[in-house]
Amino acid sequence: MTQIFLLATLDGVAQASILFLIAVGLSLIFGIMRILNVAHGSFYALGAYAAAVLGEYLFGAEGSWLSFPLLVFAAVLVGVPLGAFIERVVLRRIYDKEHSLQLLATFGIFMILEDVQKLVFGVEPYFYDAPSALLGSTEVFDIFYTRYQLFVLPLSAVVVMVALSVFFNRSRQGKLIRAVIEDREVATTLGINASKVYLWTFALGASLAALGGTLASSTTSLVPGIGADAIVLSFAIVASAGLGQFQGAAVTALLIGLAQAFATYLYSDLATVVPYIVMTIILLVKPYGLFGRAEIKRL
Repeated sequence: MTQIFLLATLDGVAQASILFLIAVGLSLIFGIMRILNVAHGSFYALGAYAAAVLGEYLFGAEGSWLSFPLLVFAAVLVGVPLGAFIERVVLRRIYDKEHSLQLLATFGIFMILEDVQKLVFGVEPYFYDAPSALLGSTEVFDIFYTRYQLFVLPLSAVVVMVALSVFFNRSRQGKLIRAVIEDREVATTLGINASKVYLWTFALGASLAALGGTLASSTTSLVPGIGADAIVLSFAIVASAGLGQFQGAAVTALLIGLAQAFATYLYSDLATVVPYIVMTIILLVKPYGLFGRAEIKRL
């Protein structure tokens, strides 16, 4: 039982690290742009495929220590141009439209990207574990666990969380973004280019989701549909934290990651629904999420 508890904890933290990277991008986009981006899971999937394909093409099955910076490069390669293109061509036209139209538009983008994914990469599973294999495994209380999941994934999530906190609290650009979050109209009146803020915010959020995918590519098999799984779990995390509360997403990602891992080991039939049970309980107690608050709407 002790080993099961330890394995579930380690798996839950590793899974939570990836889920946090996806969810924080989604929460960031909603917090600034007020758009629930259903296509967010596609950035995760495309990032994972890009890392696997580029890694195998450049370094072969054995991999290289350059495989690790490649994970970041692949995330930027997917997130920045694709995110900027979607924001400029599609989303910029619907910011002031009904939320239902925004959901339909981003769902349409998701379906297009899913088909593009199948067209480019096919439907056969991809698996490229070279980065994980390079680091090997280590013994943790009589359990051998991969160093990649034990150190790289949690450390990546912590680095991203700290970097975002420093960026929004210390940098001039981050303070401009926070001004747009608080009140877009006043920020625009003060001379802040909200359109430019939206463009880079969406590209950043897309890159964070793609980074979650590139990091996950060494730990899971890549098949069509992984983007849908990622976005559903991300919505559960974001809703549990509170819409737009990207810092609180770290806490709820850890809660949901651990809950799902323990369910997998102790009662596998409930593993797929446990995240949504956790979300439901949180929302019943705190309807705006753990860190959310009621907003005043202008009439």
